[in-house]
Amino acid sequence: MRKLIFGMNVTLDGYVAATGDDINWSRPSDELFQWWLDRERTRDMSLYGRRLWETMSASWPTGDRQPDATPAQIAFARNWRDTPKVVFSATLDEVDWNTRLVTGDAVAEITRLKAEDGGPMRIGGATLAGAAMRAGLIDEYEIVTHPVLVGGGTPFFTALDSRVNLTLVETRTFPGGVVLTRYETRR
Repeated sequence: MRKLIFGMNVTLDGYVAATGDDINWSRPSDELFQWWLDRERTRDMSLYGRRLWETMSASWPTGDRQPDATPAQIAFARNWRDTPKVVFSATLDEVDWNTRLVTGDAVAEITRLKAEDGGPMRIGGATLAGAAMRAGLIDEYEIVTHPVLVGGGTPFFTALDSRVNLTLVETRTFPGGVVLTRYETRR
C-alpha cells in the first residue's frame, strides 16, 4: 500500500494562497528549496488539483532552461517532468508532461492508487487534498510555515467530519524563520 503525503508552503494564518491565488509571500531559501527537491525525489507519483497543476505546469516544464535557474531549480524541473502525475479536474481537456487526467471521482481514484504497490505519493492542491482528508486517505502532513499573515485566501486545512489525531515526527527551522512541522496520521 502506498503512503499519501500532503505538504505545502503555508502562511502563519494557515493559507496556501492569499486572496486572488497570490503565492508571492512564499520565497523559499536555497536550503528550503533543496529540502523540497529531496522530498520530491522520494515520491513515485504526484497528484494535483487543477489550480495547482496550472501553477506548476506554467513554470516547471522549462524551469531547467531558464537563464537564472539555480542547480536545485534545474534538478527540480527535471524531476518534476520525470515524475508520473495525475491531475484531477472536471474542466481540463488535456494534460502533458508525463501526466494522466482524471475527470471522475477523485476519492475513488486516490483510494485505488493507494492500494497499489509502489512508493509514496504526494497530493497537492487544497481542494483535492481536502477531499482526501475527509475520506481519511492522508498518511502524512508536511507543513512548511512562513512567517507572514495574509488574512484570507485558500486554507491548507479543510472542514472535517471528525477529528484526525496526528503524531509529530519532525521539526526543522529554515532561513527566514520558516518552520517545517511533519506529522503522521495515527490510525
